[in-house]
Amino acid sequence: MAELDIDTRAAKLGIDWSQVNLDSIQLPPGENFGIESDDEGVYHDDQLEFDTGFGNIIVVDNLPVVPKTKFEKLENVLKKIYSQLGVIKEKGLWMPVDPNTGMTLGYCFIEFNTPQEAQNAKEKTHGYKLDKSHIFAVNMFDDFDRLMNVKEEWEAPQTKPYVPGENLQKWLTDEKARDQLVTRSGPDTEVFWNDARQKNTELVHKRPYWTESYVQWSPLGTYLVTLHKQGAAVWGGADTFTRLMRYQHNMVKLVDFSPGEKYLVTYHSQEPSNPRDASKVEIKVFDVRTGRMMRDFKGSADEFSIGGPGGVAGASWPVFRWAGGKDDKYFAKLSKNTISVYETETFGLIDKKSIKVDNVVDICWSPTDSILSLFVPEQGGGNQPAKVALVQIPSKVELRQKNLFSVSDCKMYWQSSGEYLAVKVDRYTKTKKSTYSGFELFRIKERDIPIEVLELDNKNDKIIAFAWEPKGHRFAVIHGDQPRPDVSFYTMKTTQHGGRVTKLGTLKAKQANALFWSPTGKYIILAGLKNFNGQLEFFNVDELETMATTEHFMATDIEWDPTGRYVATAVTSVHEMENGFTIWSFNGKLLYRNLKDHFFQLAWRPRPPSFLSPEKEEEIAKNLKKYSKKYELEDQDVSLLLSEQDREKRKALKEEWEKWVKQWKSLHEEEKLARQSLRDGEISDEEEEEDEAKEVKEVEFEDVIEVIEEVVQE
Repeated sequence: MAELDIDTRAAKLGIDWSQVNLDSIQLPPGENFGIESDDEGVYHDDQLEFDTGFGNIIVVDNLPVVPKTKFEKLENVLKKIYSQLGVIKEKGLWMPVDPNTGMTLGYCFIEFNTPQEAQNAKEKTHGYKLDKSHIFAVNMFDDFDRLMNVKEEWEAPQTKPYVPGENLQKWLTDEKARDQLVTRSGPDTEVFWNDARQKNTELVHKRPYWTESYVQWSPLGTYLVTLHKQGAAVWGGADTFTRLMRYQHNMVKLVDFSPGEKYLVTYHSQEPSNPRDASKVEIKVFDVRTGRMMRDFKGSADEFSIGGPGGVAGASWPVFRWAGGKDDKYFAKLSKNTISVYETETFGLIDKKSIKVDNVVDICWSPTDSILSLFVPEQGGGNQPAKVALVQIPSKVELRQKNLFSVSDCKMYWQSSGEYLAVKVDRYTKTKKSTYSGFELFRIKERDIPIEVLELDNKNDKIIAFAWEPKGHRFAVIHGDQPRPDVSFYTMKTTQHGGRVTKLGTLKAKQANALFWSPTGKYIILAGLKNFNGQLEFFNVDELETMATTEHFMATDIEWDPTGRYVATAVTSVHEMENGFTIWSFNGKLLYRNLKDHFFQLAWRPRPPSFLSPEKEEEIAKNLKKYSKKYELEDQDVSLLLSEQDREKRKALKEEWEKWVKQWKSLHEEEKLARQSLRDGEISDEEEEEDEAKEVKEVEFEDVIEVIEEVVQE
């Protein structure tokens, strides 16, 4: 049968088998016979580039010349130094020995897993002082090969034409002043414009299997990071989203950016073969632009599990907390009885030593300054009080300390401008059988950092949620008993009371368990998530009035856009039904819904801080009507366009309906004779009535019903 098919096909193609010598046919070498599949380019593109030459080997010179008896000791010292900077291959350290004297020759070769690790080791240890007489001179092995092949005659380097790169901030210049958001659903990751005027999204970029777990924007919105088996990658642009850099870290699970986007921290943990052992953790810090690994940290999960809001495999995340501001100068790690603060100039400890603080359990940076707050619980059965302290970095000077008694727990909340620190303190009652809560409020910018104590009207109320107003001086607290707790608003600034905290008002019996302030302040969403099934109340704090009360059933996530104009609520795949997201206006008007099966994630693209001064922003707010005229006209044009589109849509639907009716009537008439023949020439009652209806003629007539005369007096 197969031969018949081949012969038939050959005949169709005009091939004479008798003239073909099959033995002379030679297939190209290789499993794919030299034909690259469609996926091959993608596969190679996603693989990390491992150099098969000598790019992963360094040469370390100016080592001590030692006899065979001290060879092992020197080798262990070198391994200890260089294993911190990368993975040395098995038998990857080789020190040549003089065969005549048995002494080492004063240099060695070290082979790392990757060229990136070798380059990092060279940069970090060139000039390293082992002792007074031995200062390392480190070079890449490839450099020797390159220098040995330098041509004797100088040749001018070729000038390459300048190719401008894509403007990574171009998306900020959108003429419609729209914001972008990224979503993940099923295998697809999609970036959209939020086109609220058109009441829909506009697709910017879509890619299936773009990431193997989740995606994350950088803090200023410049980059989008994706996670893969080989490591992480960052992408940028307004619409093309080209890959800018890759960072090798096998099986990476978590990533975190520094506030100024200069550094990327990656995390990987490996489960132990023995369930009783702790997981092994490896953390790497990369330079975002160059892709260089600046430092890595290794250890058990127990070493990285103190403090922090959460993580994986027992380790807290983020492990490293970055100091406030955009200079990315300092980051800190909390360990048992120790706070390790590193500076990014050398990626070493400040003053080459950690800060010793017995029993410290939590740390938190000011969002704007190099001030570190820390919490130490009670010790010695209550004989030594708990404390909250503020430490200036890099001087390590303690700026303020507050001792706290009968403390069960503390939680620290910094205000976004770094002006205030609120510490929620849970204290034991005298019987120790229950707890009550209050606040210690630090005024960071004022002289001597004064502290106020705030207790709720009913100090036995349980505090469910707390949130500062961004860039403002107010905060909100949900307190009381479920299912209808109260919501109170306070201010740190009032004309009447000067610098004292004052309550603005309390909303009674609200179905809320979470608070979401607008990024610009003034507006807040009182949300009832989880057991409250997505209750939403849009509230104006300036006027202390509700703007709208609505619901997004089963909502799991709520996120304001960076401008405070729109809000996204989402139902992710933790629920099987109604997956997707809804966009609302700031005052609670539903704009549009977008349903997506297997919906996993939504994140707005952050915006960098405005270049306008607070005074200029205030001036614009006062003269908003002058600036808004242009946009009101644009809104009118869009409204007219939408109305016209709606009319066209209705017209098309009407025409489609009339066309269908006409086709049905035509078919009905065509089958009329066939129906009559089946009834022996008789027509049905319905058809007889239709014929009679057609014969009915419309007659118009006029009749005078009544005549009324009225006399009009002038």
